[in-house]
Amino acid sequence: EDVEDVEDEEELSLSAESTTPDTPTLYHEFKMLPLFMDFEDFTICKPAPFANDDKAILELNRCDYTQRITYQMARSGQTNRRVRVYADGIYDLFHQGHARQLMQAKNIFPNVYLIVGVCNDELTLRMKGRTVMNAFERYEAVRHCRYVDEIVPNAPWTLNDDFVSEHKIDFVAHDDIPYGAGGVNDIYAPLKARGMFVATERTEGVSTSDIVARIVKDYDVYVRRNLARGYSAKELNVSFLSEKKFRLQNKMDELKSRGKRELTKVKVDIIAKWEEKSREFIDAFLLLFGKERLNYLWNESKGRIIQALSPPGSPSGSVNGDDPDERAEKDDSEDENMQLPPEKG
Repeated sequence: EDVEDVEDEEELSLSAESTTPDTPTLYHEFKMLPLFMDFEDFTICKPAPFANDDKAILELNRCDYTQRITYQMARSGQTNRRVRVYADGIYDLFHQGHARQLMQAKNIFPNVYLIVGVCNDELTLRMKGRTVMNAFERYEAVRHCRYVDEIVPNAPWTLNDDFVSEHKIDFVAHDDIPYGAGGVNDIYAPLKARGMFVATERTEGVSTSDIVARIVKDYDVYVRRNLARGYSAKELNVSFLSEKKFRLQNKMDELKSRGKRELTKVKVDIIAKWEEKSREFIDAFLLLFGKERLNYLWNESKGRIIQALSPPGSPSGSVNGDDPDERAEKDDSEDENMQLPPEKG
């Protein structure tokens, strides 16, 4: 029976070990979401749909665009349907300035359905310049913003009547600064004239250009950081000599940090040992002399210390420490012994 119990315990332990997953040790062993996914398993909260998704099409068909909504109607909240507001942009390196712009657009009226247009890479490169993030990354960044209800990919640079009617847009939200393109001073001027423009405000001190400027300013720091994290010189577009220089700088910084840690550790040890020894000295001193002994020594030496610090002064009326009566007697005896010189004949 004892042998059977041991065998059963071994089987249980083996089965437990086999069902326990190994702890991932490498980066690629951790479970990760795929880059492209449909989010069907997420039932509570999902990213905003694209304009050609079923959910967005259903919302579009539900909108009775024959009921035109004026600015006053939208502000009062007296509408029979949701107010469809459109905002557009590049949204490269999506940051809080972008999010705040979309938040303003979402809150302009009480019942807003916010549609956000994002331009593709080709159009952006031609009209504005190179982006850090590609179109797919910019789409995904915007559609995961909680203020957004729908995404329009491949959005046009300027809005014509056909685009406005196709997406049943009531108002367009953008900052009020004139935005020129293609020889036009302000591409939003026609919408402003028709009363279909609502202004948002930029966030001071933050923009995609500012972020890029920070990276360029501290270029060496970020290259060294990514080299230390495993990126190759080819991936970072760094020359062979630059790579060696950056790796040497990383090694020097590592040695400096290690030296500081060791020095701090030594200082802490010295202080701890000094405190320990000082306590031992104090305890031994008190044990040797004790309170009564210290009081006796103090009383014995107190008078001497006071006398040494403040010696007694000379008696009043004396000269060079002599008594005045003794000095008078001395003067009289000297007078008696003094002989006058003989008179001349």
